Amino acid sequence: MTSFADEARIALDNLADRGAGLFHPTLRIGVAGLSRAGKTVFITSLVHNLVHGGRLPLFQAQAGGRISRAYLEEQPDDAVPRFQYEEHLSAILEDRLWPQSTRAISELRLTIEFESASGWSRLFSAGKLSLDIVDYPGEWLLDLPLIDKSFAEFSAESLERARLPSRAEMARPFLELLAGIDLHAPADEPTSVKLATTFADYLRACRADRTALSTLPPGRFLMPGDLEGSPALTFAPLPVRAAETYEKGSFGALHARRYEAYKTVVVKPFFREHFARLDRQILLIDALQAINAGPEAVRDLELALSDILSCFRPGRASWLGSFLKRRIDRILVAATKADHLHRGDHQKLENIVRRLVQDAMARADFSGAQTDVIAMAAIRATREASVTDRGDTLPVIVGMPIEGERIGEEWFDGRTETAVFPGDLPSDPGRLLREAETRTPSPSSIAFVRFRPPRLERSEDGLTLSLPHIRLDRALQFLLGDRLA
Repeated sequence: MTSFADEARIALDNLADRGAGLFHPTLRIGVAGLSRAGKTVFITSLVHNLVHGGRLPLFQAQAGGRISRAYLEEQPDDAVPRFQYEEHLSAILEDRLWPQSTRAISELRLTIEFESASGWSRLFSAGKLSLDIVDYPGEWLLDLPLIDKSFAEFSAESLERARLPSRAEMARPFLELLAGIDLHAPADEPTSVKLATTFADYLRACRADRTALSTLPPGRFLMPGDLEGSPALTFAPLPVRAAETYEKGSFGALHARRYEAYKTVVVKPFFREHFARLDRQILLIDALQAINAGPEAVRDLELALSDILSCFRPGRASWLGSFLKRRIDRILVAATKADHLHRGDHQKLENIVRRLVQDAMARADFSGAQTDVIAMAAIRATREASVTDRGDTLPVIVGMPIEGERIGEEWFDGRTETAVFPGDLPSDPGRLLREAETRTPSPSSIAFVRFRPPRLERSEDGLTLSLPHIRLDRALQFLLGDRLA
């Protein structure tokens, strides 16, 4: 994926990080997930629960009273924007609105002061660990496989996907425009801009709730930031042939050159400066959105996860080896929004996600990395109850659906608490994938809606309690437990 020069720069960065870590122990955790998976919510809840001493019974250092305090510090990377924890927390607690999705990379340092459970460790350890939490759009991960792909390979894969039955109508304006392009003709900028714009419009349509497709590179076409309008983002896949030569200045040559510039300017710096410096990674997945959208979305999510996990550098961490080449030694895949289901379906959700990532996870396990899959809600927006309907008792979840959400013909106003029976997930995870392979969905008995954040509880003496969650403590134990032992 990288050149010798890239690897040399990565080694120098790691050497500097590890040198600093001798005096200030640090763990660098990457938080990623595809659109609306809940990355911002996860980080906000993690920080709030640690700073405010939340209820985390499975997080051993907290449950055992060994954490004396946790607090925010100035982040180490001056060129990376700070994660806006306070703003996001205010939106959740005061406005009861979910914060905006991750649009660019950001970082936050949380320092934990603790007492080791081992007397020997207490003798030699400073009892302090800083977490450098790196938040970045999951769509950027989908760009990493492009490093090893030529323009012809990228184009062939992109055009094959665009012609799939589930995508063809959304891709029609782009494909119609593409049909009139002579790849050997001199390129002009207005046509190139139109090709790039219609291609990006198609990618955005694929990401919408009703389709919820996931394999949508190049990621910066969806989140251009300060590169919007630059030549590095003004290209599109073309039906080029690898063995064919395209004259300088032709459409075929121009778009191939800009594709290579995209990798040089966008993809490689992200990999080198951020991704290759991670110690641990949590990958958040909104599997419920894909299940809602249908089998094609589930299959597409599986392909996206395989591409993402193939880009990680997993392996067993060694103290000496990590000075030159960092390895991600723990990878947690978390199925988010478990609070949208009754607890009886949480294990089913976990099994579905485990099946989606099993091949890629097996490769990570083989390299020595520890992996796990959990069903989780970083902030729990519902509670469980039961209702009786015509003599049958149904398990339901109770919460306040977001304004505009609907189930069947029922629309929600965002102000009324409602009991929802979400249905049952299939016990056999393979069923969803078989339906995706044959593109013959079975009648769905599942109905998911999005809920507003909860009103935060207060204790008897009026103190505001920490954000409620489902299995955030289990996630923290997997990601941090050994470093606080």
